[in-house]
Amino acid sequence: MIFDLELNNVGKVYDNGTPAVIDFNLAVAKGEFIAFLGPSGCGKTTTLRMIAGFESISSGNMFIRGERMNDVPPQRRPTSTIFQNYALFPHMTVRRNVGYGLEVKGLAKAEREAKVERILATLDLEDIAERKPDRLSGGQRQRIALARGLVVEPDILLLDEPLGALDANLRKAIQNELKLLQKSLGVTFIFVTHAQSEALALSDRIVVMNQGRVEQVSPPHQLYTRPNTPFVAQFIGRNTVLSGEVAGSDGDDIVVTTGIGTLSGRANGTLANKGIVNLVIPAEAIEVYPAARRDALATAGTSNLVDALIERSEVVGHIAHLTARLQDGRSVSLEAHVDKYRPGDFPAGSNVFLSWKAAEATVIPAH
Repeated sequence: MIFDLELNNVGKVYDNGTPAVIDFNLAVAKGEFIAFLGPSGCGKTTTLRMIAGFESISSGNMFIRGERMNDVPPQRRPTSTIFQNYALFPHMTVRRNVGYGLEVKGLAKAEREAKVERILATLDLEDIAERKPDRLSGGQRQRIALARGLVVEPDILLLDEPLGALDANLRKAIQNELKLLQKSLGVTFIFVTHAQSEALALSDRIVVMNQGRVEQVSPPHQLYTRPNTPFVAQFIGRNTVLSGEVAGSDGDDIVVTTGIGTLSGRANGTLANKGIVNLVIPAEAIEVYPAARRDALATAGTSNLVDALIERSEVVGHIAHLTARLQDGRSVSLEAHVDKYRPGDFPAGSNVFLSWKAAEATVIPAH
């Protein structure tokens, strides 16, 4: 199978010997929306720049549609890049900005104008085609940058935090437009972001990076619910991570001895029969019960019952926020619709029990 993009053991080492990207491996099918996600300095933008040709590759190989691209200059690669600041020409109209890449490629005027008109119509930019970028809103400038990137019909569109300069409401609206546009055009998108919500909402798969290495590549739901490594468990979502030792199994469940009791979850990957592991419980999986229901819950066979004390309880809009302290002193943050955590049910200072289904928790190696 020929992929739109393949990175095979790609690495980047700067002249001073500092490694920026280490053994990056990824195969991207045509039309996929891939997000690179991670903290600042993890190597995600450097990887994007190597794909674009703005950074040299120190080791490994990169292929686009089966053709090796390591030494191909940026202007000859079938890619187009949209930067966070959009890099629009302030002295050009919207129409000329959009058509600039086609001019550089030497396309005939009639064909160039036809392509520009089509993309302006697709992104609803016809009414502002003769205006200058500095007279337009952030959302309009973002669409212009998209139009300029797409009009050259790249195999791969590279987006380097393109929504970072937008306010929250506009950012959400553009996210929806971006996803619909990508699916309708069928163009492969590689999207760099540090915002988890963007990556989870937009992408088909997410590449989580940490200190130059790939920690996990998974679809959003799998990444959120089944982290592979301690870093991903701490970085994605709002998980409670408990350290313990494998004590055995109960059917599909792995039994783990922890400092606050014997608890259980499902294995993600191969685990040693004995060994130190992390039990990862998503905030959404945790149920809260009043202390008075302890005997009834135990009789009903409710598993993973953990004592806790409510430290904080508040409602913001339709979301209830709770903070519970476990016996080992750690705090657990929980949030849910007020229908689940009704105001007054769990006031600060009340004793409760936390519980979760073993199938919704994940047991992973600690290292």
